[in-house]
Amino acid sequence: MLLSVALIMISGLIAGYLLSRIGLPYIIGMLLSGGLLGPHVLNLLDVNILLISDDLRKIALIIILTKAGLSLDIQDLKKVGRPAILMSFLPALFEIASYLIFAPYLLGINLIEAGIMGAVIAAVSPAVVIPKMTRLIEEGRGTNRRIPQMLIAGSSADDVFVIVVFTSMLSLASGGEFGLGSLSKIPVSIVTGIILGIILGYTLVRFFKAFHMRDTVKVVIILSLSFFMVTLESALEGSLPMSGLLAVMGLAIAIYEFYPVLAGRISLKFGKMWVFAEILLFVLVGAFVDFKQIIASGFMMLLLLMIGLIFRLFGMFLCLVKTPLNLKEKIFCMFAEIPKATVQAAIGGVPSAMGLRCGSSVLAMAVLSIVVTAPIGAFLIDFTADKYLEKDPSKI
Repeated sequence: MLLSVALIMISGLIAGYLLSRIGLPYIIGMLLSGGLLGPHVLNLLDVNILLISDDLRKIALIIILTKAGLSLDIQDLKKVGRPAILMSFLPALFEIASYLIFAPYLLGINLIEAGIMGAVIAAVSPAVVIPKMTRLIEEGRGTNRRIPQMLIAGSSADDVFVIVVFTSMLSLASGGEFGLGSLSKIPVSIVTGIILGIILGYTLVRFFKAFHMRDTVKVVIILSLSFFMVTLESALEGSLPMSGLLAVMGLAIAIYEFYPVLAGRISLKFGKMWVFAEILLFVLVGAFVDFKQIIASGFMMLLLLMIGLIFRLFGMFLCLVKTPLNLKEKIFCMFAEIPKATVQAAIGGVPSAMGLRCGSSVLAMAVLSIVVTAPIGAFLIDFTADKYLEKDPSKI
């Protein structure tokens, strides 16, 4: 397994560097290196690391969500208001609707299967969006309109909405019930997750002020509690809906609100951890890409993916109606809704594992969405950020 970790790190760094040198997003290199190392091409990765890849990707996601929360000012979110709330569900809802409308005609699947596919594909990738928005916050670019903060909040809640819809669709496909009770889990999971995170964050602040310890130890404690909250989400499944990832965000935001000096210090440590976690995340996502499956998926799946993105971008545009953002800033926000990676990699294979008829189609679509949208979305975010977003004069 150690050899596999070494291969992941070295190949991810080299491929990312080479792609960035020719003007492409470095994560394309990481995805390609993972595809090359993975079981579908050279098969150089230890099977044990592939078996725990889901947990490793989740750890990477927790690290970047925590870093984002440690730089997210609630006052900024209050000033953003309505758009951030709408972003948590409206773009994804439009994208899922597009699959319900077009997937049965293009792919020959039924409505429930189309809903499952739409729910898998509809999530934006926080692992792509959040690091880029965090960098923009640090640079002061777009912060005068709270654009990076709005996109961080929206992309985090968007995943919660999509995953709850996905589990509800799976329940319906396997003979369970689907109705208002299932849909009510969405706001409940959001509220309970945020409340739990804020309570733990406030408690930690009181603890850190009462007992002196190194910042590194504080980071270990924060990470351990974050792992606990994500695990608690699964343990409470069926009794109390709770979003572990939003709880992680809530904990970090609470530390920023109640102890901003500490938040600034440990945010730097999480930033250093992200250098390692980012490579691990995207190389492992790439390792599950089956290029033969992409070639076999054909034109219809690509067409469906493009239609879904058009619907999503229209939903995002509606979120920004009657906001002070100018046209260029709205276009940037719409581009930030394109990348897909982590959620698709995490749940794309679930329908197939359950033996559902649509399983292979959903997995192929998930793979295609990662390969197409992650690099294109990342490139468009980087390309337009400097051109379309104003920089805070105090950061110049």
